[in-house]
Amino acid sequence: MRIRTVSVHTGVAKDKSYNSVITPIYPSSTFYFDAIGKNKGYDYTRTANPTRTALEENIAALEGGVGCSATATGMAAVTTVMFLLKPGNHVITGDDIYGGSYRLFSSIFSGMGLSFSFVNMRDVAAIRAALRPETKMIWIETPSNPLLNITDIAAVTALAAERGILTVADNTFLSPYFQRPFELGVDVVVHSTTKYINGHSDIVGGAIVYRAKEIEERGRYLVNALGLAQAPYDAWLALRGVKTLAQRMEAHQENAMKVAEYLERHPRVKKVYYPGLKSHPQGELIRRQMKGFGGMLAFELDTSKIPLDRFFERTKLFALAESLGGVESLVEVPWQMSHASMGEAALKLSGITRETIRVSVGIEAWEDLVEDLDQALKG
Repeated sequence: MRIRTVSVHTGVAKDKSYNSVITPIYPSSTFYFDAIGKNKGYDYTRTANPTRTALEENIAALEGGVGCSATATGMAAVTTVMFLLKPGNHVITGDDIYGGSYRLFSSIFSGMGLSFSFVNMRDVAAIRAALRPETKMIWIETPSNPLLNITDIAAVTALAAERGILTVADNTFLSPYFQRPFELGVDVVVHSTTKYINGHSDIVGGAIVYRAKEIEERGRYLVNALGLAQAPYDAWLALRGVKTLAQRMEAHQENAMKVAEYLERHPRVKKVYYPGLKSHPQGELIRRQMKGFGGMLAFELDTSKIPLDRFFERTKLFALAESLGGVESLVEVPWQMSHASMGEAALKLSGITRETIRVSVGIEAWEDLVEDLDQALKG
């Protein structure tokens, strides 16, 4: 089935008692046994829950994986994946990844025996140069957050396969509607389902999708042992949200392109980062590995002409808030908000500046969004 159909019909027919066309919520924390060692497949919700199983089936089908673990947050998904490693292992990742992932790697897991190299992931030679005998994982975030840099997934997975290195792709920005990392050789895909999978800014959640059963077994064990699984009600809301993934992603993309084109022409904007623009330097790679451009963009505001605070004070439809992927439009300053935990040196190395504004373009009428930006940029 095509992705629009999969998103609507997978993980639905779970209860034949009343023929509900919507997956029921099973809020029970525990399930009784018919006899010792005999139950209906569930015993305790931390381990498994029917509503969460339905969501996991849906996301696994969308990504083309053999299975999925739905976690309490996106960072819970990232944390679980890092526990696939052992002390002494080395990880290669980007120097411009999400600030929460950067903080987890550099401040938490670096103190637990893992080591990390933060490199320019656009340069496969730089990735190759960072390889060590103890390298066991390459963490891919593409497009990157917030500068929309693109990693050549197929080139990286080929490099990793030569050495038996696990590859993980954060597919949050594009969702499986616009990018399918398994088709390019990735071993594990992660999501913050808070974002486009759910799409309504009313839950937090994460997902780990597995390419092979062996990794799935270990991943599920870790989610259970670490207590990082998603609550049934949040899983139910995400399953509701994912049904309109295709329609929302098309609307996000249409609006983002209009906004990016408008900003690129504006005299108070110094630079725009959006994969759909002809000015993006990785156009050939984008066309080769992505099925669309998504709803995220960033731009550099010329603060000599309009201060940041004044711009944010004047926006009416773009809320100053962290997060992304909801139906409403959001703006934020990575230097002070989503990526502040990276520290000034790492921010500068990544290319993020004090003038960088990240935009999550919603599904409103694009004309209204452009008009709102136009009046805000007048200062």
